[in-house]
Amino acid sequence: MSAPLPFDDRPVEEAATDADFVPEPVLPEPVRQRITALAAASLPGLPADEIPVALRRVARFAPNRRARLGGREIAAQLASDPLFRQRVGARVMTEAGDLGAAVTDGMAPAAADPVEVAALAYLGRPVGWRDLIDQAGDAVRAEADSAAVAGQVRDAEHRAARAEHDRAVARVEADKLRDELARVREELGQLREESRATGKALREAQAAQKRASDLLATEKGRASRIAADHEAEVRRLKTRLADAEAAAATGKQQAKDARAVDDARLWLLLETIGQAASGLRRELALGPQDRLPADFVADTSAERPGSPERSRARAQDTDDPGRLDQLLALPRAHLIVDGYNVTKRGFAEMSLEQQRKRLITGLGGIAAQTGDEITVVFDGAERVHGLPPAPRGVRVLFSHKGDTADELIRQLVRAEPPGRPIVVVSSDREVADGVRRHGAYPMGADSLLRRLARS
Repeated sequence: MSAPLPFDDRPVEEAATDADFVPEPVLPEPVRQRITALAAASLPGLPADEIPVALRRVARFAPNRRARLGGREIAAQLASDPLFRQRVGARVMTEAGDLGAAVTDGMAPAAADPVEVAALAYLGRPVGWRDLIDQAGDAVRAEADSAAVAGQVRDAEHRAARAEHDRAVARVEADKLRDELARVREELGQLREESRATGKALREAQAAQKRASDLLATEKGRASRIAADHEAEVRRLKTRLADAEAAAATGKQQAKDARAVDDARLWLLLETIGQAASGLRRELALGPQDRLPADFVADTSAERPGSPERSRARAQDTDDPGRLDQLLALPRAHLIVDGYNVTKRGFAEMSLEQQRKRLITGLGGIAAQTGDEITVVFDGAERVHGLPPAPRGVRVLFSHKGDTADELIRQLVRAEPPGRPIVVVSSDREVADGVRRHGAYPMGADSLLRRLARS
């Protein structure tokens, strides 16, 4: 409530016809708030026709919101509607019980709250109600003054306790500083002793340095003489080196001539062995085998979408397609291809089915051109049922579930006889290193992709 509530100690009918009002006393703020709370609490108990129109919406508020949100309207209605104030006062006095009866008689019990007494006196308007309000104001102010004095006493006690604590801390710090000063003095004495010892050591070091300088000058003279002797020896050695290089050049030429003779003899020997081997093959009637080493690996370590084929292959460990062609030209070469390693590098934009089909088709062309044995290996997890038959000369394998194409490639390489040219196409460094240890030629995937593009 922002403005003091008006009051009138005369009957309502007389006050309504008399325009000469007596000014109200200024109400203490706690009394104002209590008057508003009492009036708000009594609103729901009044008949609907006795509640002013302006407060009917406020009467529907929740109890904990009624005085807080409708306080301004309640205060204004109490000030402007004496009849409403009289109805509220009668209800509040009845609910107050003994305290309300005492206030109605114009008395304020000594044990009663002065704020409550003043609020009831304002609403009930008994004889001498202004005196009760003034007494309440005096009591509230006295209580406020007492609280202020008590606060000041507490602040003074707090400051005194803090000052005592600060003095205790200062005494402790002073003791620490005295101990630190004693320690510093002791360290200073030690430093002085160390300084004297260091000065003595410095003088001894300077004397030793002078002796070392004299010795260094003597050694420099000896080193100069030794260097002159070494230079003379180097000149003699250079002369001998030139003679040795000339002799070595003569020996190289002689060795080259001897190697040419050995090469000629070796060529004649190989020709003789080749002719003997051809005759032996005819004599033993050895023909080509229907099953190759890679077929045995496929039977136990891979899944075949179609019938196995024999073919020839390529091998190398660079991305040069020319080098790949050289390896494919070796007799009885076997080309092993890491399928998805090649397709995902060259045809990544296609689906897996299209990648497999394009690679197998291209390998069929290489098999037809070279007649080499070709095996392409895919990871079994990506396998698609119903794969069309592979071209002639191309073997298509899928690794078993739980195994990888890399391990199947290593098994294929280990199954081949020593000396047969094996070419493995994969850009996987681990695969390349593994097959190289077993004598195969690793080639990068780009070499095969360039070879397929050229075809």
